[in-house]
Amino acid sequence: MEPVTHFLTGACLARAGFNRRTALATLTMTLAAEASDIDMVAYLKGPTFGFAHHRGITHTLIGIPFVAAAVLLLVWIIEQIRRRFGNQEKREARLKRRGLPTDPRWGLLYLFAVIAGLSHLLLDFTNNYGIRPFEPFSYRWHAWDIVFIYEPLLYVVLIGGLALPALFALINEEIGSRARRPRGQIGAVLGLIGVLAVWGIRDFEHRKAVAALNSRIYRGADPIRVSAFAYPLNFMQWYGVAETADFYAQVQVSNGDVDPQGNMQIRYKPEATPASIAAQKTYLGRVFMDWARYPLLETEVRDERQRYTVQFIDLRFRYPGSTRSVLSPHVDLDSNLQPTGTYWGERKDQTIR
Repeated sequence: MEPVTHFLTGACLARAGFNRRTALATLTMTLAAEASDIDMVAYLKGPTFGFAHHRGITHTLIGIPFVAAAVLLLVWIIEQIRRRFGNQEKREARLKRRGLPTDPRWGLLYLFAVIAGLSHLLLDFTNNYGIRPFEPFSYRWHAWDIVFIYEPLLYVVLIGGLALPALFALINEEIGSRARRPRGQIGAVLGLIGVLAVWGIRDFEHRKAVAALNSRIYRGADPIRVSAFAYPLNFMQWYGVAETADFYAQVQVSNGDVDPQGNMQIRYKPEATPASIAAQKTYLGRVFMDWARYPLLETEVRDERQRYTVQFIDLRFRYPGSTRSVLSPHVDLDSNLQPTGTYWGERKDQTIR
C-alpha cells in the first residue's frame, strides 16, 4: 500500500490501547508502520536496482525486528532532544491530564514497533504487487489480491477512527461533561474493525470472481490458472486474467459475471526469440521475470541495422482499456543481441543497470 494507509494504520493501532501502556507509543507505532519502505532508497542507484530491492529484506519476518530497532533508535534520539530542549514538566503535566503515561518503557516500545511493522507486511500482502515474507529462506512472492494499491475506503475508516474522538470531545464540551480517561480508543478500534470489514467483503467478492473465472472456457481452452485484481472503491468489479496453454485472456468480472460486455481481450503467448532470450538474461530481465506473475515479452525490430527492443509486461498491471502498462521496462539490444541499455517508460539513453 501507499504510505498514507500505513501511517494511519500505525496511528490507529497505537490509539487502540497501546498508547496507554507507555509514553511515545503513538510516535513509535506510526513510524514503524511505514518504516519498511525505507528500502525505496535503493532507487538512488537506478530504477532497476530499486525495483529489485523494493519489498525485499525490510518486508520480511526476519527483517521487521531490525527495522523496529532502527525506529526505536530514532525515537530515542528524538526523545533525548526533546528532553534537552523542551519543557519536560509541562509536557508531563499535559499527559497526566489526559491520563496517559509520562515515561517511555523501551522494551514495550520495541514490541509495539514490531507489531506495527508486521501491519505493514499485512497491508502490502493484500494488494497484487505482493511480498516475499520468508526471504531469505524462500523468495516466492505472496499476494492476496483483494485490495487495489490504494483504497479510498481505507482512508475513510482509518481517518474516521482517528477523528471520532475530536467529535466526541466537542459534544462533551457542549454538555459540560469531563473525560475520565484518555480519548481515542473506541474510535481507533472502530477504524481497525472497519479495515477488517473492508477486507472481509473484498475477500468474499474476490473468491466469487476467481471461482467464476475458473468455471469459464476461453475460446475453447480450459484455464491453467486465473487471477482477479481489484479496482478502487468498486467491490463488485474485478479485472480478471486467465492463462491457457497458448494465450492469456483479459476480462472484466462484474458481480461474479465474467465478461458481461463481451470485451474479452486475447493476448497470445509469443514464441521465444533470440532477442527475448537475450533480454531475459540481463539483470533487469532476471529481476522482472522473478517478480512477474503473467509475463508477456514483446520484441520490436527498431531499425534496418537489426537492433531490437524487448518490452517486459506483467498482465496483472495491464488493466483493460489501459494504453500503457505500469511497471513495464524495456531492454535495448544491438544486432549481436548484446544489451545496450535499459529504460522504464519512454525511451531514453541509459546504461545497463
